[in-house]
Amino acid sequence: MATKRKVIITCAPTGAIHTPSMSPYLPVTAQEIGDAALAAAKAGAAILHLHARDPIDGRPSQEPALFQEFLPRIKAETDAVINITSGGSPHMSVEERLKPAHHFKPELASLNMGSMNFGLYPMLERFKDFKHDWERKHLENSRDLVFKNTFSDIEYILTSCAANGTRFEYECYDISHLYNLAHFVDRGLAKAPFFVQSVFGLLGGIGAHPEDLAHMKRTADRLFGSDYVWSILGAGRNQFPMGTLGVAQGSNVRVGLEDSLWIEPGKFAESSATQVVKIRQIIEGLSLDIATPAEARQMLGLKGAIETNF
Repeated sequence: MATKRKVIITCAPTGAIHTPSMSPYLPVTAQEIGDAALAAAKAGAAILHLHARDPIDGRPSQEPALFQEFLPRIKAETDAVINITSGGSPHMSVEERLKPAHHFKPELASLNMGSMNFGLYPMLERFKDFKHDWERKHLENSRDLVFKNTFSDIEYILTSCAANGTRFEYECYDISHLYNLAHFVDRGLAKAPFFVQSVFGLLGGIGAHPEDLAHMKRTADRLFGSDYVWSILGAGRNQFPMGTLGVAQGSNVRVGLEDSLWIEPGKFAESSATQVVKIRQIIEGLSLDIATPAEARQMLGLKGAIETNF
């Protein structure tokens, strides 16, 4: 009898791109981030990709003390895999970005696979009023921003985090990032299975056309064969269309307010959990099953939550 394919849903509840004034539903405080993550896990997310924010003004922060305010609670109340960002914010140094991953030794951490322009400033056309001074500057400064992820940076992240048994969500915003990953595979610094998160629709990276997705898949198939686990992240309005196209072609999928504030055109998502529910309906409508956290751990070769430092 044929068996259904298992699809991993990753949820990213807050991130570092959107600012608090953009949506009343964006989690900022530890309580809000914890609530959002747990609701997403309950809705079906097997992996929770987590950032922290300053509770006063909502700016992104990589201070371990802020992560400490929600990580133990999430771990205690769900068996979902906790994935800590090493991307932080494009405005941070790699040393600052790595603080929480080094301290907490998570099962999974994100890893951006190349330097790139990172254009957030078009959002100034849609959002005019901001509560905090830093928000407008955060967006405006991206006109002249290179998100730095050099070969040296990537090697440092791979070697320093791998020593703790942390594996990676390889965030690939363009075709060159797949080749960068292949370079580190050839050097023996990246070990299979590779969890490749293809990111579509962010200004500075690959576009969000079906041909872009097909090109990304063809290239990853050629470079990694059966050694990679593929996932799709569509930014903004591309979240559900690209996720659906990817799932239909064998991918896993990532949703959450980090990647898109919307549940449908012109309507805010009131939580990341609502986005999990929607993509779950799409996945199950394709006669596929949702992977449990235990199944995700097996698929990705993770060390287990007991081996983390929180």
